[in-house]
Amino acid sequence: MTKVPVDVRKTVPANRSVGDPWQAFRTEMDRLFERFSSGFGLPTFGRLFDFEPSWPSMAAPTFSVPAVDVTEDEKAYKITAEMPGIDEKDLDVSVSGDMLTIKGEKRLEKEEKEKNYYVSERSYGSFQRSFALPEGVDRDTVGASFAKGVLTVTLPKTAQAQKEQKKIEVKAA
Repeated sequence: MTKVPVDVRKTVPANRSVGDPWQAFRTEMDRLFERFSSGFGLPTFGRLFDFEPSWPSMAAPTFSVPAVDVTEDEKAYKITAEMPGIDEKDLDVSVSGDMLTIKGEKRLEKEEKEKNYYVSERSYGSFQRSFALPEGVDRDTVGASFAKGVLTVTLPKTAQAQKEQKKIEVKAA
């Protein structure tokens, strides 16, 4: 694969409306320990120290900013983000100058009625991720598709940028 230098620019961090960052960090750590220990029959880290509620369905739903994968081939850059539970109509993808911005909103409403209890939960969260576009991206032909909870943004390279790529042979020292 051809290596192309990418100009890295410092940008302002994306505005994240995720609530308490320490709670989000603890939730992610709990998920990590849960995935690790599930094969051994061990309790989760939160359950071990009794941080988790005794009734799991009462736990507050969490919302996190989707992680993205950025790939490159000869013709384009691709940004892929998994966004389960988000509808296409709740996404906004835009290019402004040298910035690509992905915005989204997730709504979760859950209601349980049983003989001895009633639970009603509502959770709303929004996110925004911004990326500096590298030189050589054809901004007029940027496209996005959303299927099965996965957003794919394609950033085609200009013809000039495709011609400027050069394969460098790596020699053993």
